[in-house]
Amino acid sequence: MLINLVPDFLAVTEANDPAAAYDEYLNAYRRLLDPYWRNYVIEPEGPHFHEIVRATVSADRRDLREMLATTDIVKIAAEAEQRCRTWFDVDSDLDVVLMVGVGAANAGELVVDGRGVAFICVEHFTGMQNHSTHGLGLEPELIALWLAHEIAHTVRYTSPASSSEMKALIAESGGNYSFWETGARATLRELLINEGVAVQAARLVSPGHAEWEYFGYGRREFSRIRELEPVLTRVAARELDERGLGLRLRYLSGGMSDISRTVDGVLLPERSGYFLGARMLEGAITEFGLPWALRASAADITRATAALAQIA
Repeated sequence: MLINLVPDFLAVTEANDPAAAYDEYLNAYRRLLDPYWRNYVIEPEGPHFHEIVRATVSADRRDLREMLATTDIVKIAAEAEQRCRTWFDVDSDLDVVLMVGVGAANAGELVVDGRGVAFICVEHFTGMQNHSTHGLGLEPELIALWLAHEIAHTVRYTSPASSSEMKALIAESGGNYSFWETGARATLRELLINEGVAVQAARLVSPGHAEWEYFGYGRREFSRIRELEPVLTRVAARELDERGLGLRLRYLSGGMSDISRTVDGVLLPERSGYFLGARMLEGAITEFGLPWALRASAADITRATAALAQIA
C-alpha cells in the first residue's frame, strides 16, 4: 500500500505551534514513525529529540515545495512499486511510504509486526542541496531507484519463501526490524549480500542511471572502490562469517573514523560493502534470477557462485 505522509508533514510546518503539531503527527503515525526514529535517528523522546524536531519544523522547505509543484512523486512511487511487484515476485505484504524525514537516511527499510515497509524521505530528492534540512540534492527521478532498493530488502525479510538470515533474526524479534540487532547478530556475509542484492534489484527495476548512483556513491568514490576491489575482496574474505555491529558500520555505514575502517593496514572506503555485496552475487542472479537471489540464504548464494566459477 502506498502511504503519502508529505501533506500531513507540510501541514505541521504551517501550524501555529509546529513543534506541538509534530508531536500530534508523530502520535497519529506512530506505527511507522516510531521505528523510523529508533532505527535511523534516535529514540523519540528527551531533550535531543525535541531539539531535532524544532530544527526540522522550522527548516527552509522552499526547495521541497518547488519540487512537489513540478513532480508527481506519488506517480513515481506507485509505478516503482508496481515494477518491483513484477520483477521481485512479491508474495508478502508491504507498505511504500513517502515522508519528510529529519535529515537522517534518504531512504530505508523496516518490518513492523511482520509487514515490510520501504520509505523515502523526499527532502533528499529535490535536486538542490539544502543545509537547513540536510537534504542531499538528489534528483527526484532517483526516488524509483531507491524505492526498488528498499522494497528488495522487505522481500528478503518477509517473503514466506525467504531463507535469509535477516528474515530469521527479524522473526526472533517478534516480526520487527532492528538495524542494531540485525547488525550485531547477522554475519558480514549476509549483510553484504543483503545490500548487494538490493543494488542489483534497483538496476533491473530502474535502469539507465549512472553506475555509481546504484551504490549511493559519487563518481570519484566509485572509481576508487573499483580500483581497490582485489584488496577489498581479500580483506573482507577474512571476516565474512564473523558477526558484530562494528562490521556493519565498517562496511556499510558512512561517518565512521579512519581507524574503525582500517583492517590489516587497509583503509576501507566508506560503504564499500555495497560494491562488494553486489559483486558477490552477479553470477548467481544471471543464472538463477533475481526472485531466487532475493530469497536465498547467503550460504546458498555463495555455493552457487562457487559452482558457477568452477564451470567458467
